[in-house]
Amino acid sequence: MFVGHAAVALAARKKARSVSLGWLVAAAFGLDLLWPVFLLVGLERVSIVPGITAASPLRFDYYPWSHSLLMTLAWSLVAYGLARWRGVSRGTSGLLGALVLSHWVLDVIVHRPDLPLWPGASPLVGLGLWNSVAWSLIVEGVLFAAGIFLYVRATRPADRTGVFAYWSWILVMTAMWLPGPFSPPPPSARAVAWVSLGMWLLPFWAAWADRHRTPREPATASSAPAGAEALSPAPTPDR
Repeated sequence: MFVGHAAVALAARKKARSVSLGWLVAAAFGLDLLWPVFLLVGLERVSIVPGITAASPLRFDYYPWSHSLLMTLAWSLVAYGLARWRGVSRGTSGLLGALVLSHWVLDVIVHRPDLPLWPGASPLVGLGLWNSVAWSLIVEGVLFAAGIFLYVRATRPADRTGVFAYWSWILVMTAMWLPGPFSPPPPSARAVAWVSLGMWLLPFWAAWADRHRTPREPATASSAPAGAEALSPAPTPDR
């Protein structure tokens, strides 16, 4: 799952008005941001096995510190605690923690049974959607499209950068995701780790785009008549 994680972050933006989209993306991708670091320092292992699933040649041999259910719950609590420490409300902090947990839930859908429940001798789970390229693309594509739609419904560009930065982020995400099942396997596990470190740029890019967008105010019974919105000042983002 790749753009599926982005979809959850985009969809959460309407509820999390006090934090940047960058933090939502960081939370939703949190486990995958940790994973390449743990690979490079030798805490976790991955192998290249073409054909192990139809959509991915990666065999996740050992990754309990980033992707076990128990550690995912721990990382969720870390996200919640850091947000509260930074003065974020309990509700929004809880949402950030839930985004971290959503990563594991979505991964269970696509992975073959290789996700541990806890570090050590643990059962492995996974529903194996990656065994079908077509269904993998359909399910993740629908999620991504829904996330894009909900974010656009929740925000509007404050300037031209708000259009360019956001839609270029969407295009890059799509370009990173869509060719995946049809690309040649990577040359080595170490190459996978170094390339995966590039995902650390995604939250910063999302934050840049979000700084140039403002929330759309919900319509109320006392709203101004149609057409008046264009004459009123843009709402100030709650950041």
